[in-house]
Amino acid sequence: MLLEVKNLKKYFPVGHKQILRAVDDVSFFVEEGETVGLVGESGCGKTTLGRTLIGLYKPTDGQVLFQGKDITRLNRKEAFALTKDMQMIFQDPYASLNPRMTVADIIAEGLDLHKMYRGAARQKRIYELLQLVGMLPEQANRFPHEFSGGQRQRVGIARALAVEPKLIICDEPISALDVSIQAQVINLLHDLQKELHLTYLFIAHDLAMVEHISNRIGVMYLGSMMEFAPSHELMQHPMHPYTCALLSAVPFADPDASRARPRIKLQGDVPSPVSIMQGCKFQTRCPYCTEACKKTMPPMREVTPGHFVACYHDEALQVTQTERKDTHAC
Repeated sequence: MLLEVKNLKKYFPVGHKQILRAVDDVSFFVEEGETVGLVGESGCGKTTLGRTLIGLYKPTDGQVLFQGKDITRLNRKEAFALTKDMQMIFQDPYASLNPRMTVADIIAEGLDLHKMYRGAARQKRIYELLQLVGMLPEQANRFPHEFSGGQRQRVGIARALAVEPKLIICDEPISALDVSIQAQVINLLHDLQKELHLTYLFIAHDLAMVEHISNRIGVMYLGSMMEFAPSHELMQHPMHPYTCALLSAVPFADPDASRARPRIKLQGDVPSPVSIMQGCKFQTRCPYCTEACKKTMPPMREVTPGHFVACYHDEALQVTQTERKDTHAC
């Protein structure tokens, strides 16, 4: 197992004696060579989770095991060495690139910090990386503002690949791009994974895209993991009411079938992430909420092999699956 996250928490102090629980007791794992997708509505903590895993945020509690070693307790030298094995592709391909540096210097920054290549070998490596992501060597001396959004994201991918990482965290790498360019970037990431034996944690909003690229998918809500399962299993047999509501909103390729399908419309309000009530975080919008749900947060449990869900009652899960069949949500 390449990455294992155990009860990870990341809290931020806000206001007067208030705590924002951005990531709250999240556990999951990533096998070497696979892609794990992470989905959920805006503000659910996906990006914060990714930034905490890679060390941009210091976790409040919990463990992050990378190849069996807890990386939350590394000293500064060990944490710096870890950056060779874990890299990140950011959402905004323009904001994440230094506008005063050329593409060559941006890509080679990691190489220089880790003293991996020098002189002619450094320049050759830069050209190799540009060609690897579908760009030309003569573009190395240009600045980020001279490229399109898709080209800038390719530069960000080349920068992440430069130090030969084992795990890449993709933080919504296609959300700021045109639809046609999104497909190109996804295909590029897929080809690179095969060629370089990479492992991805892919954060996104587009469930259809996540299903296409991921081996397994985790669904987050208000900082907590609600469901975690193989991608096909999650799309065909969702168990948590929140997951079913998300999937019911995914459009079909057939517009007539999409219009004819009833949608699951959640009622109630989203709780404040600062003053989250006791019990299940989804209780204010869940049609199956009981008194037990209002007392404690349901733990993640394995309902079927490899399929984990944070929901107390089998009755609710069975009703949810029946609704899924009736509405063709998946």
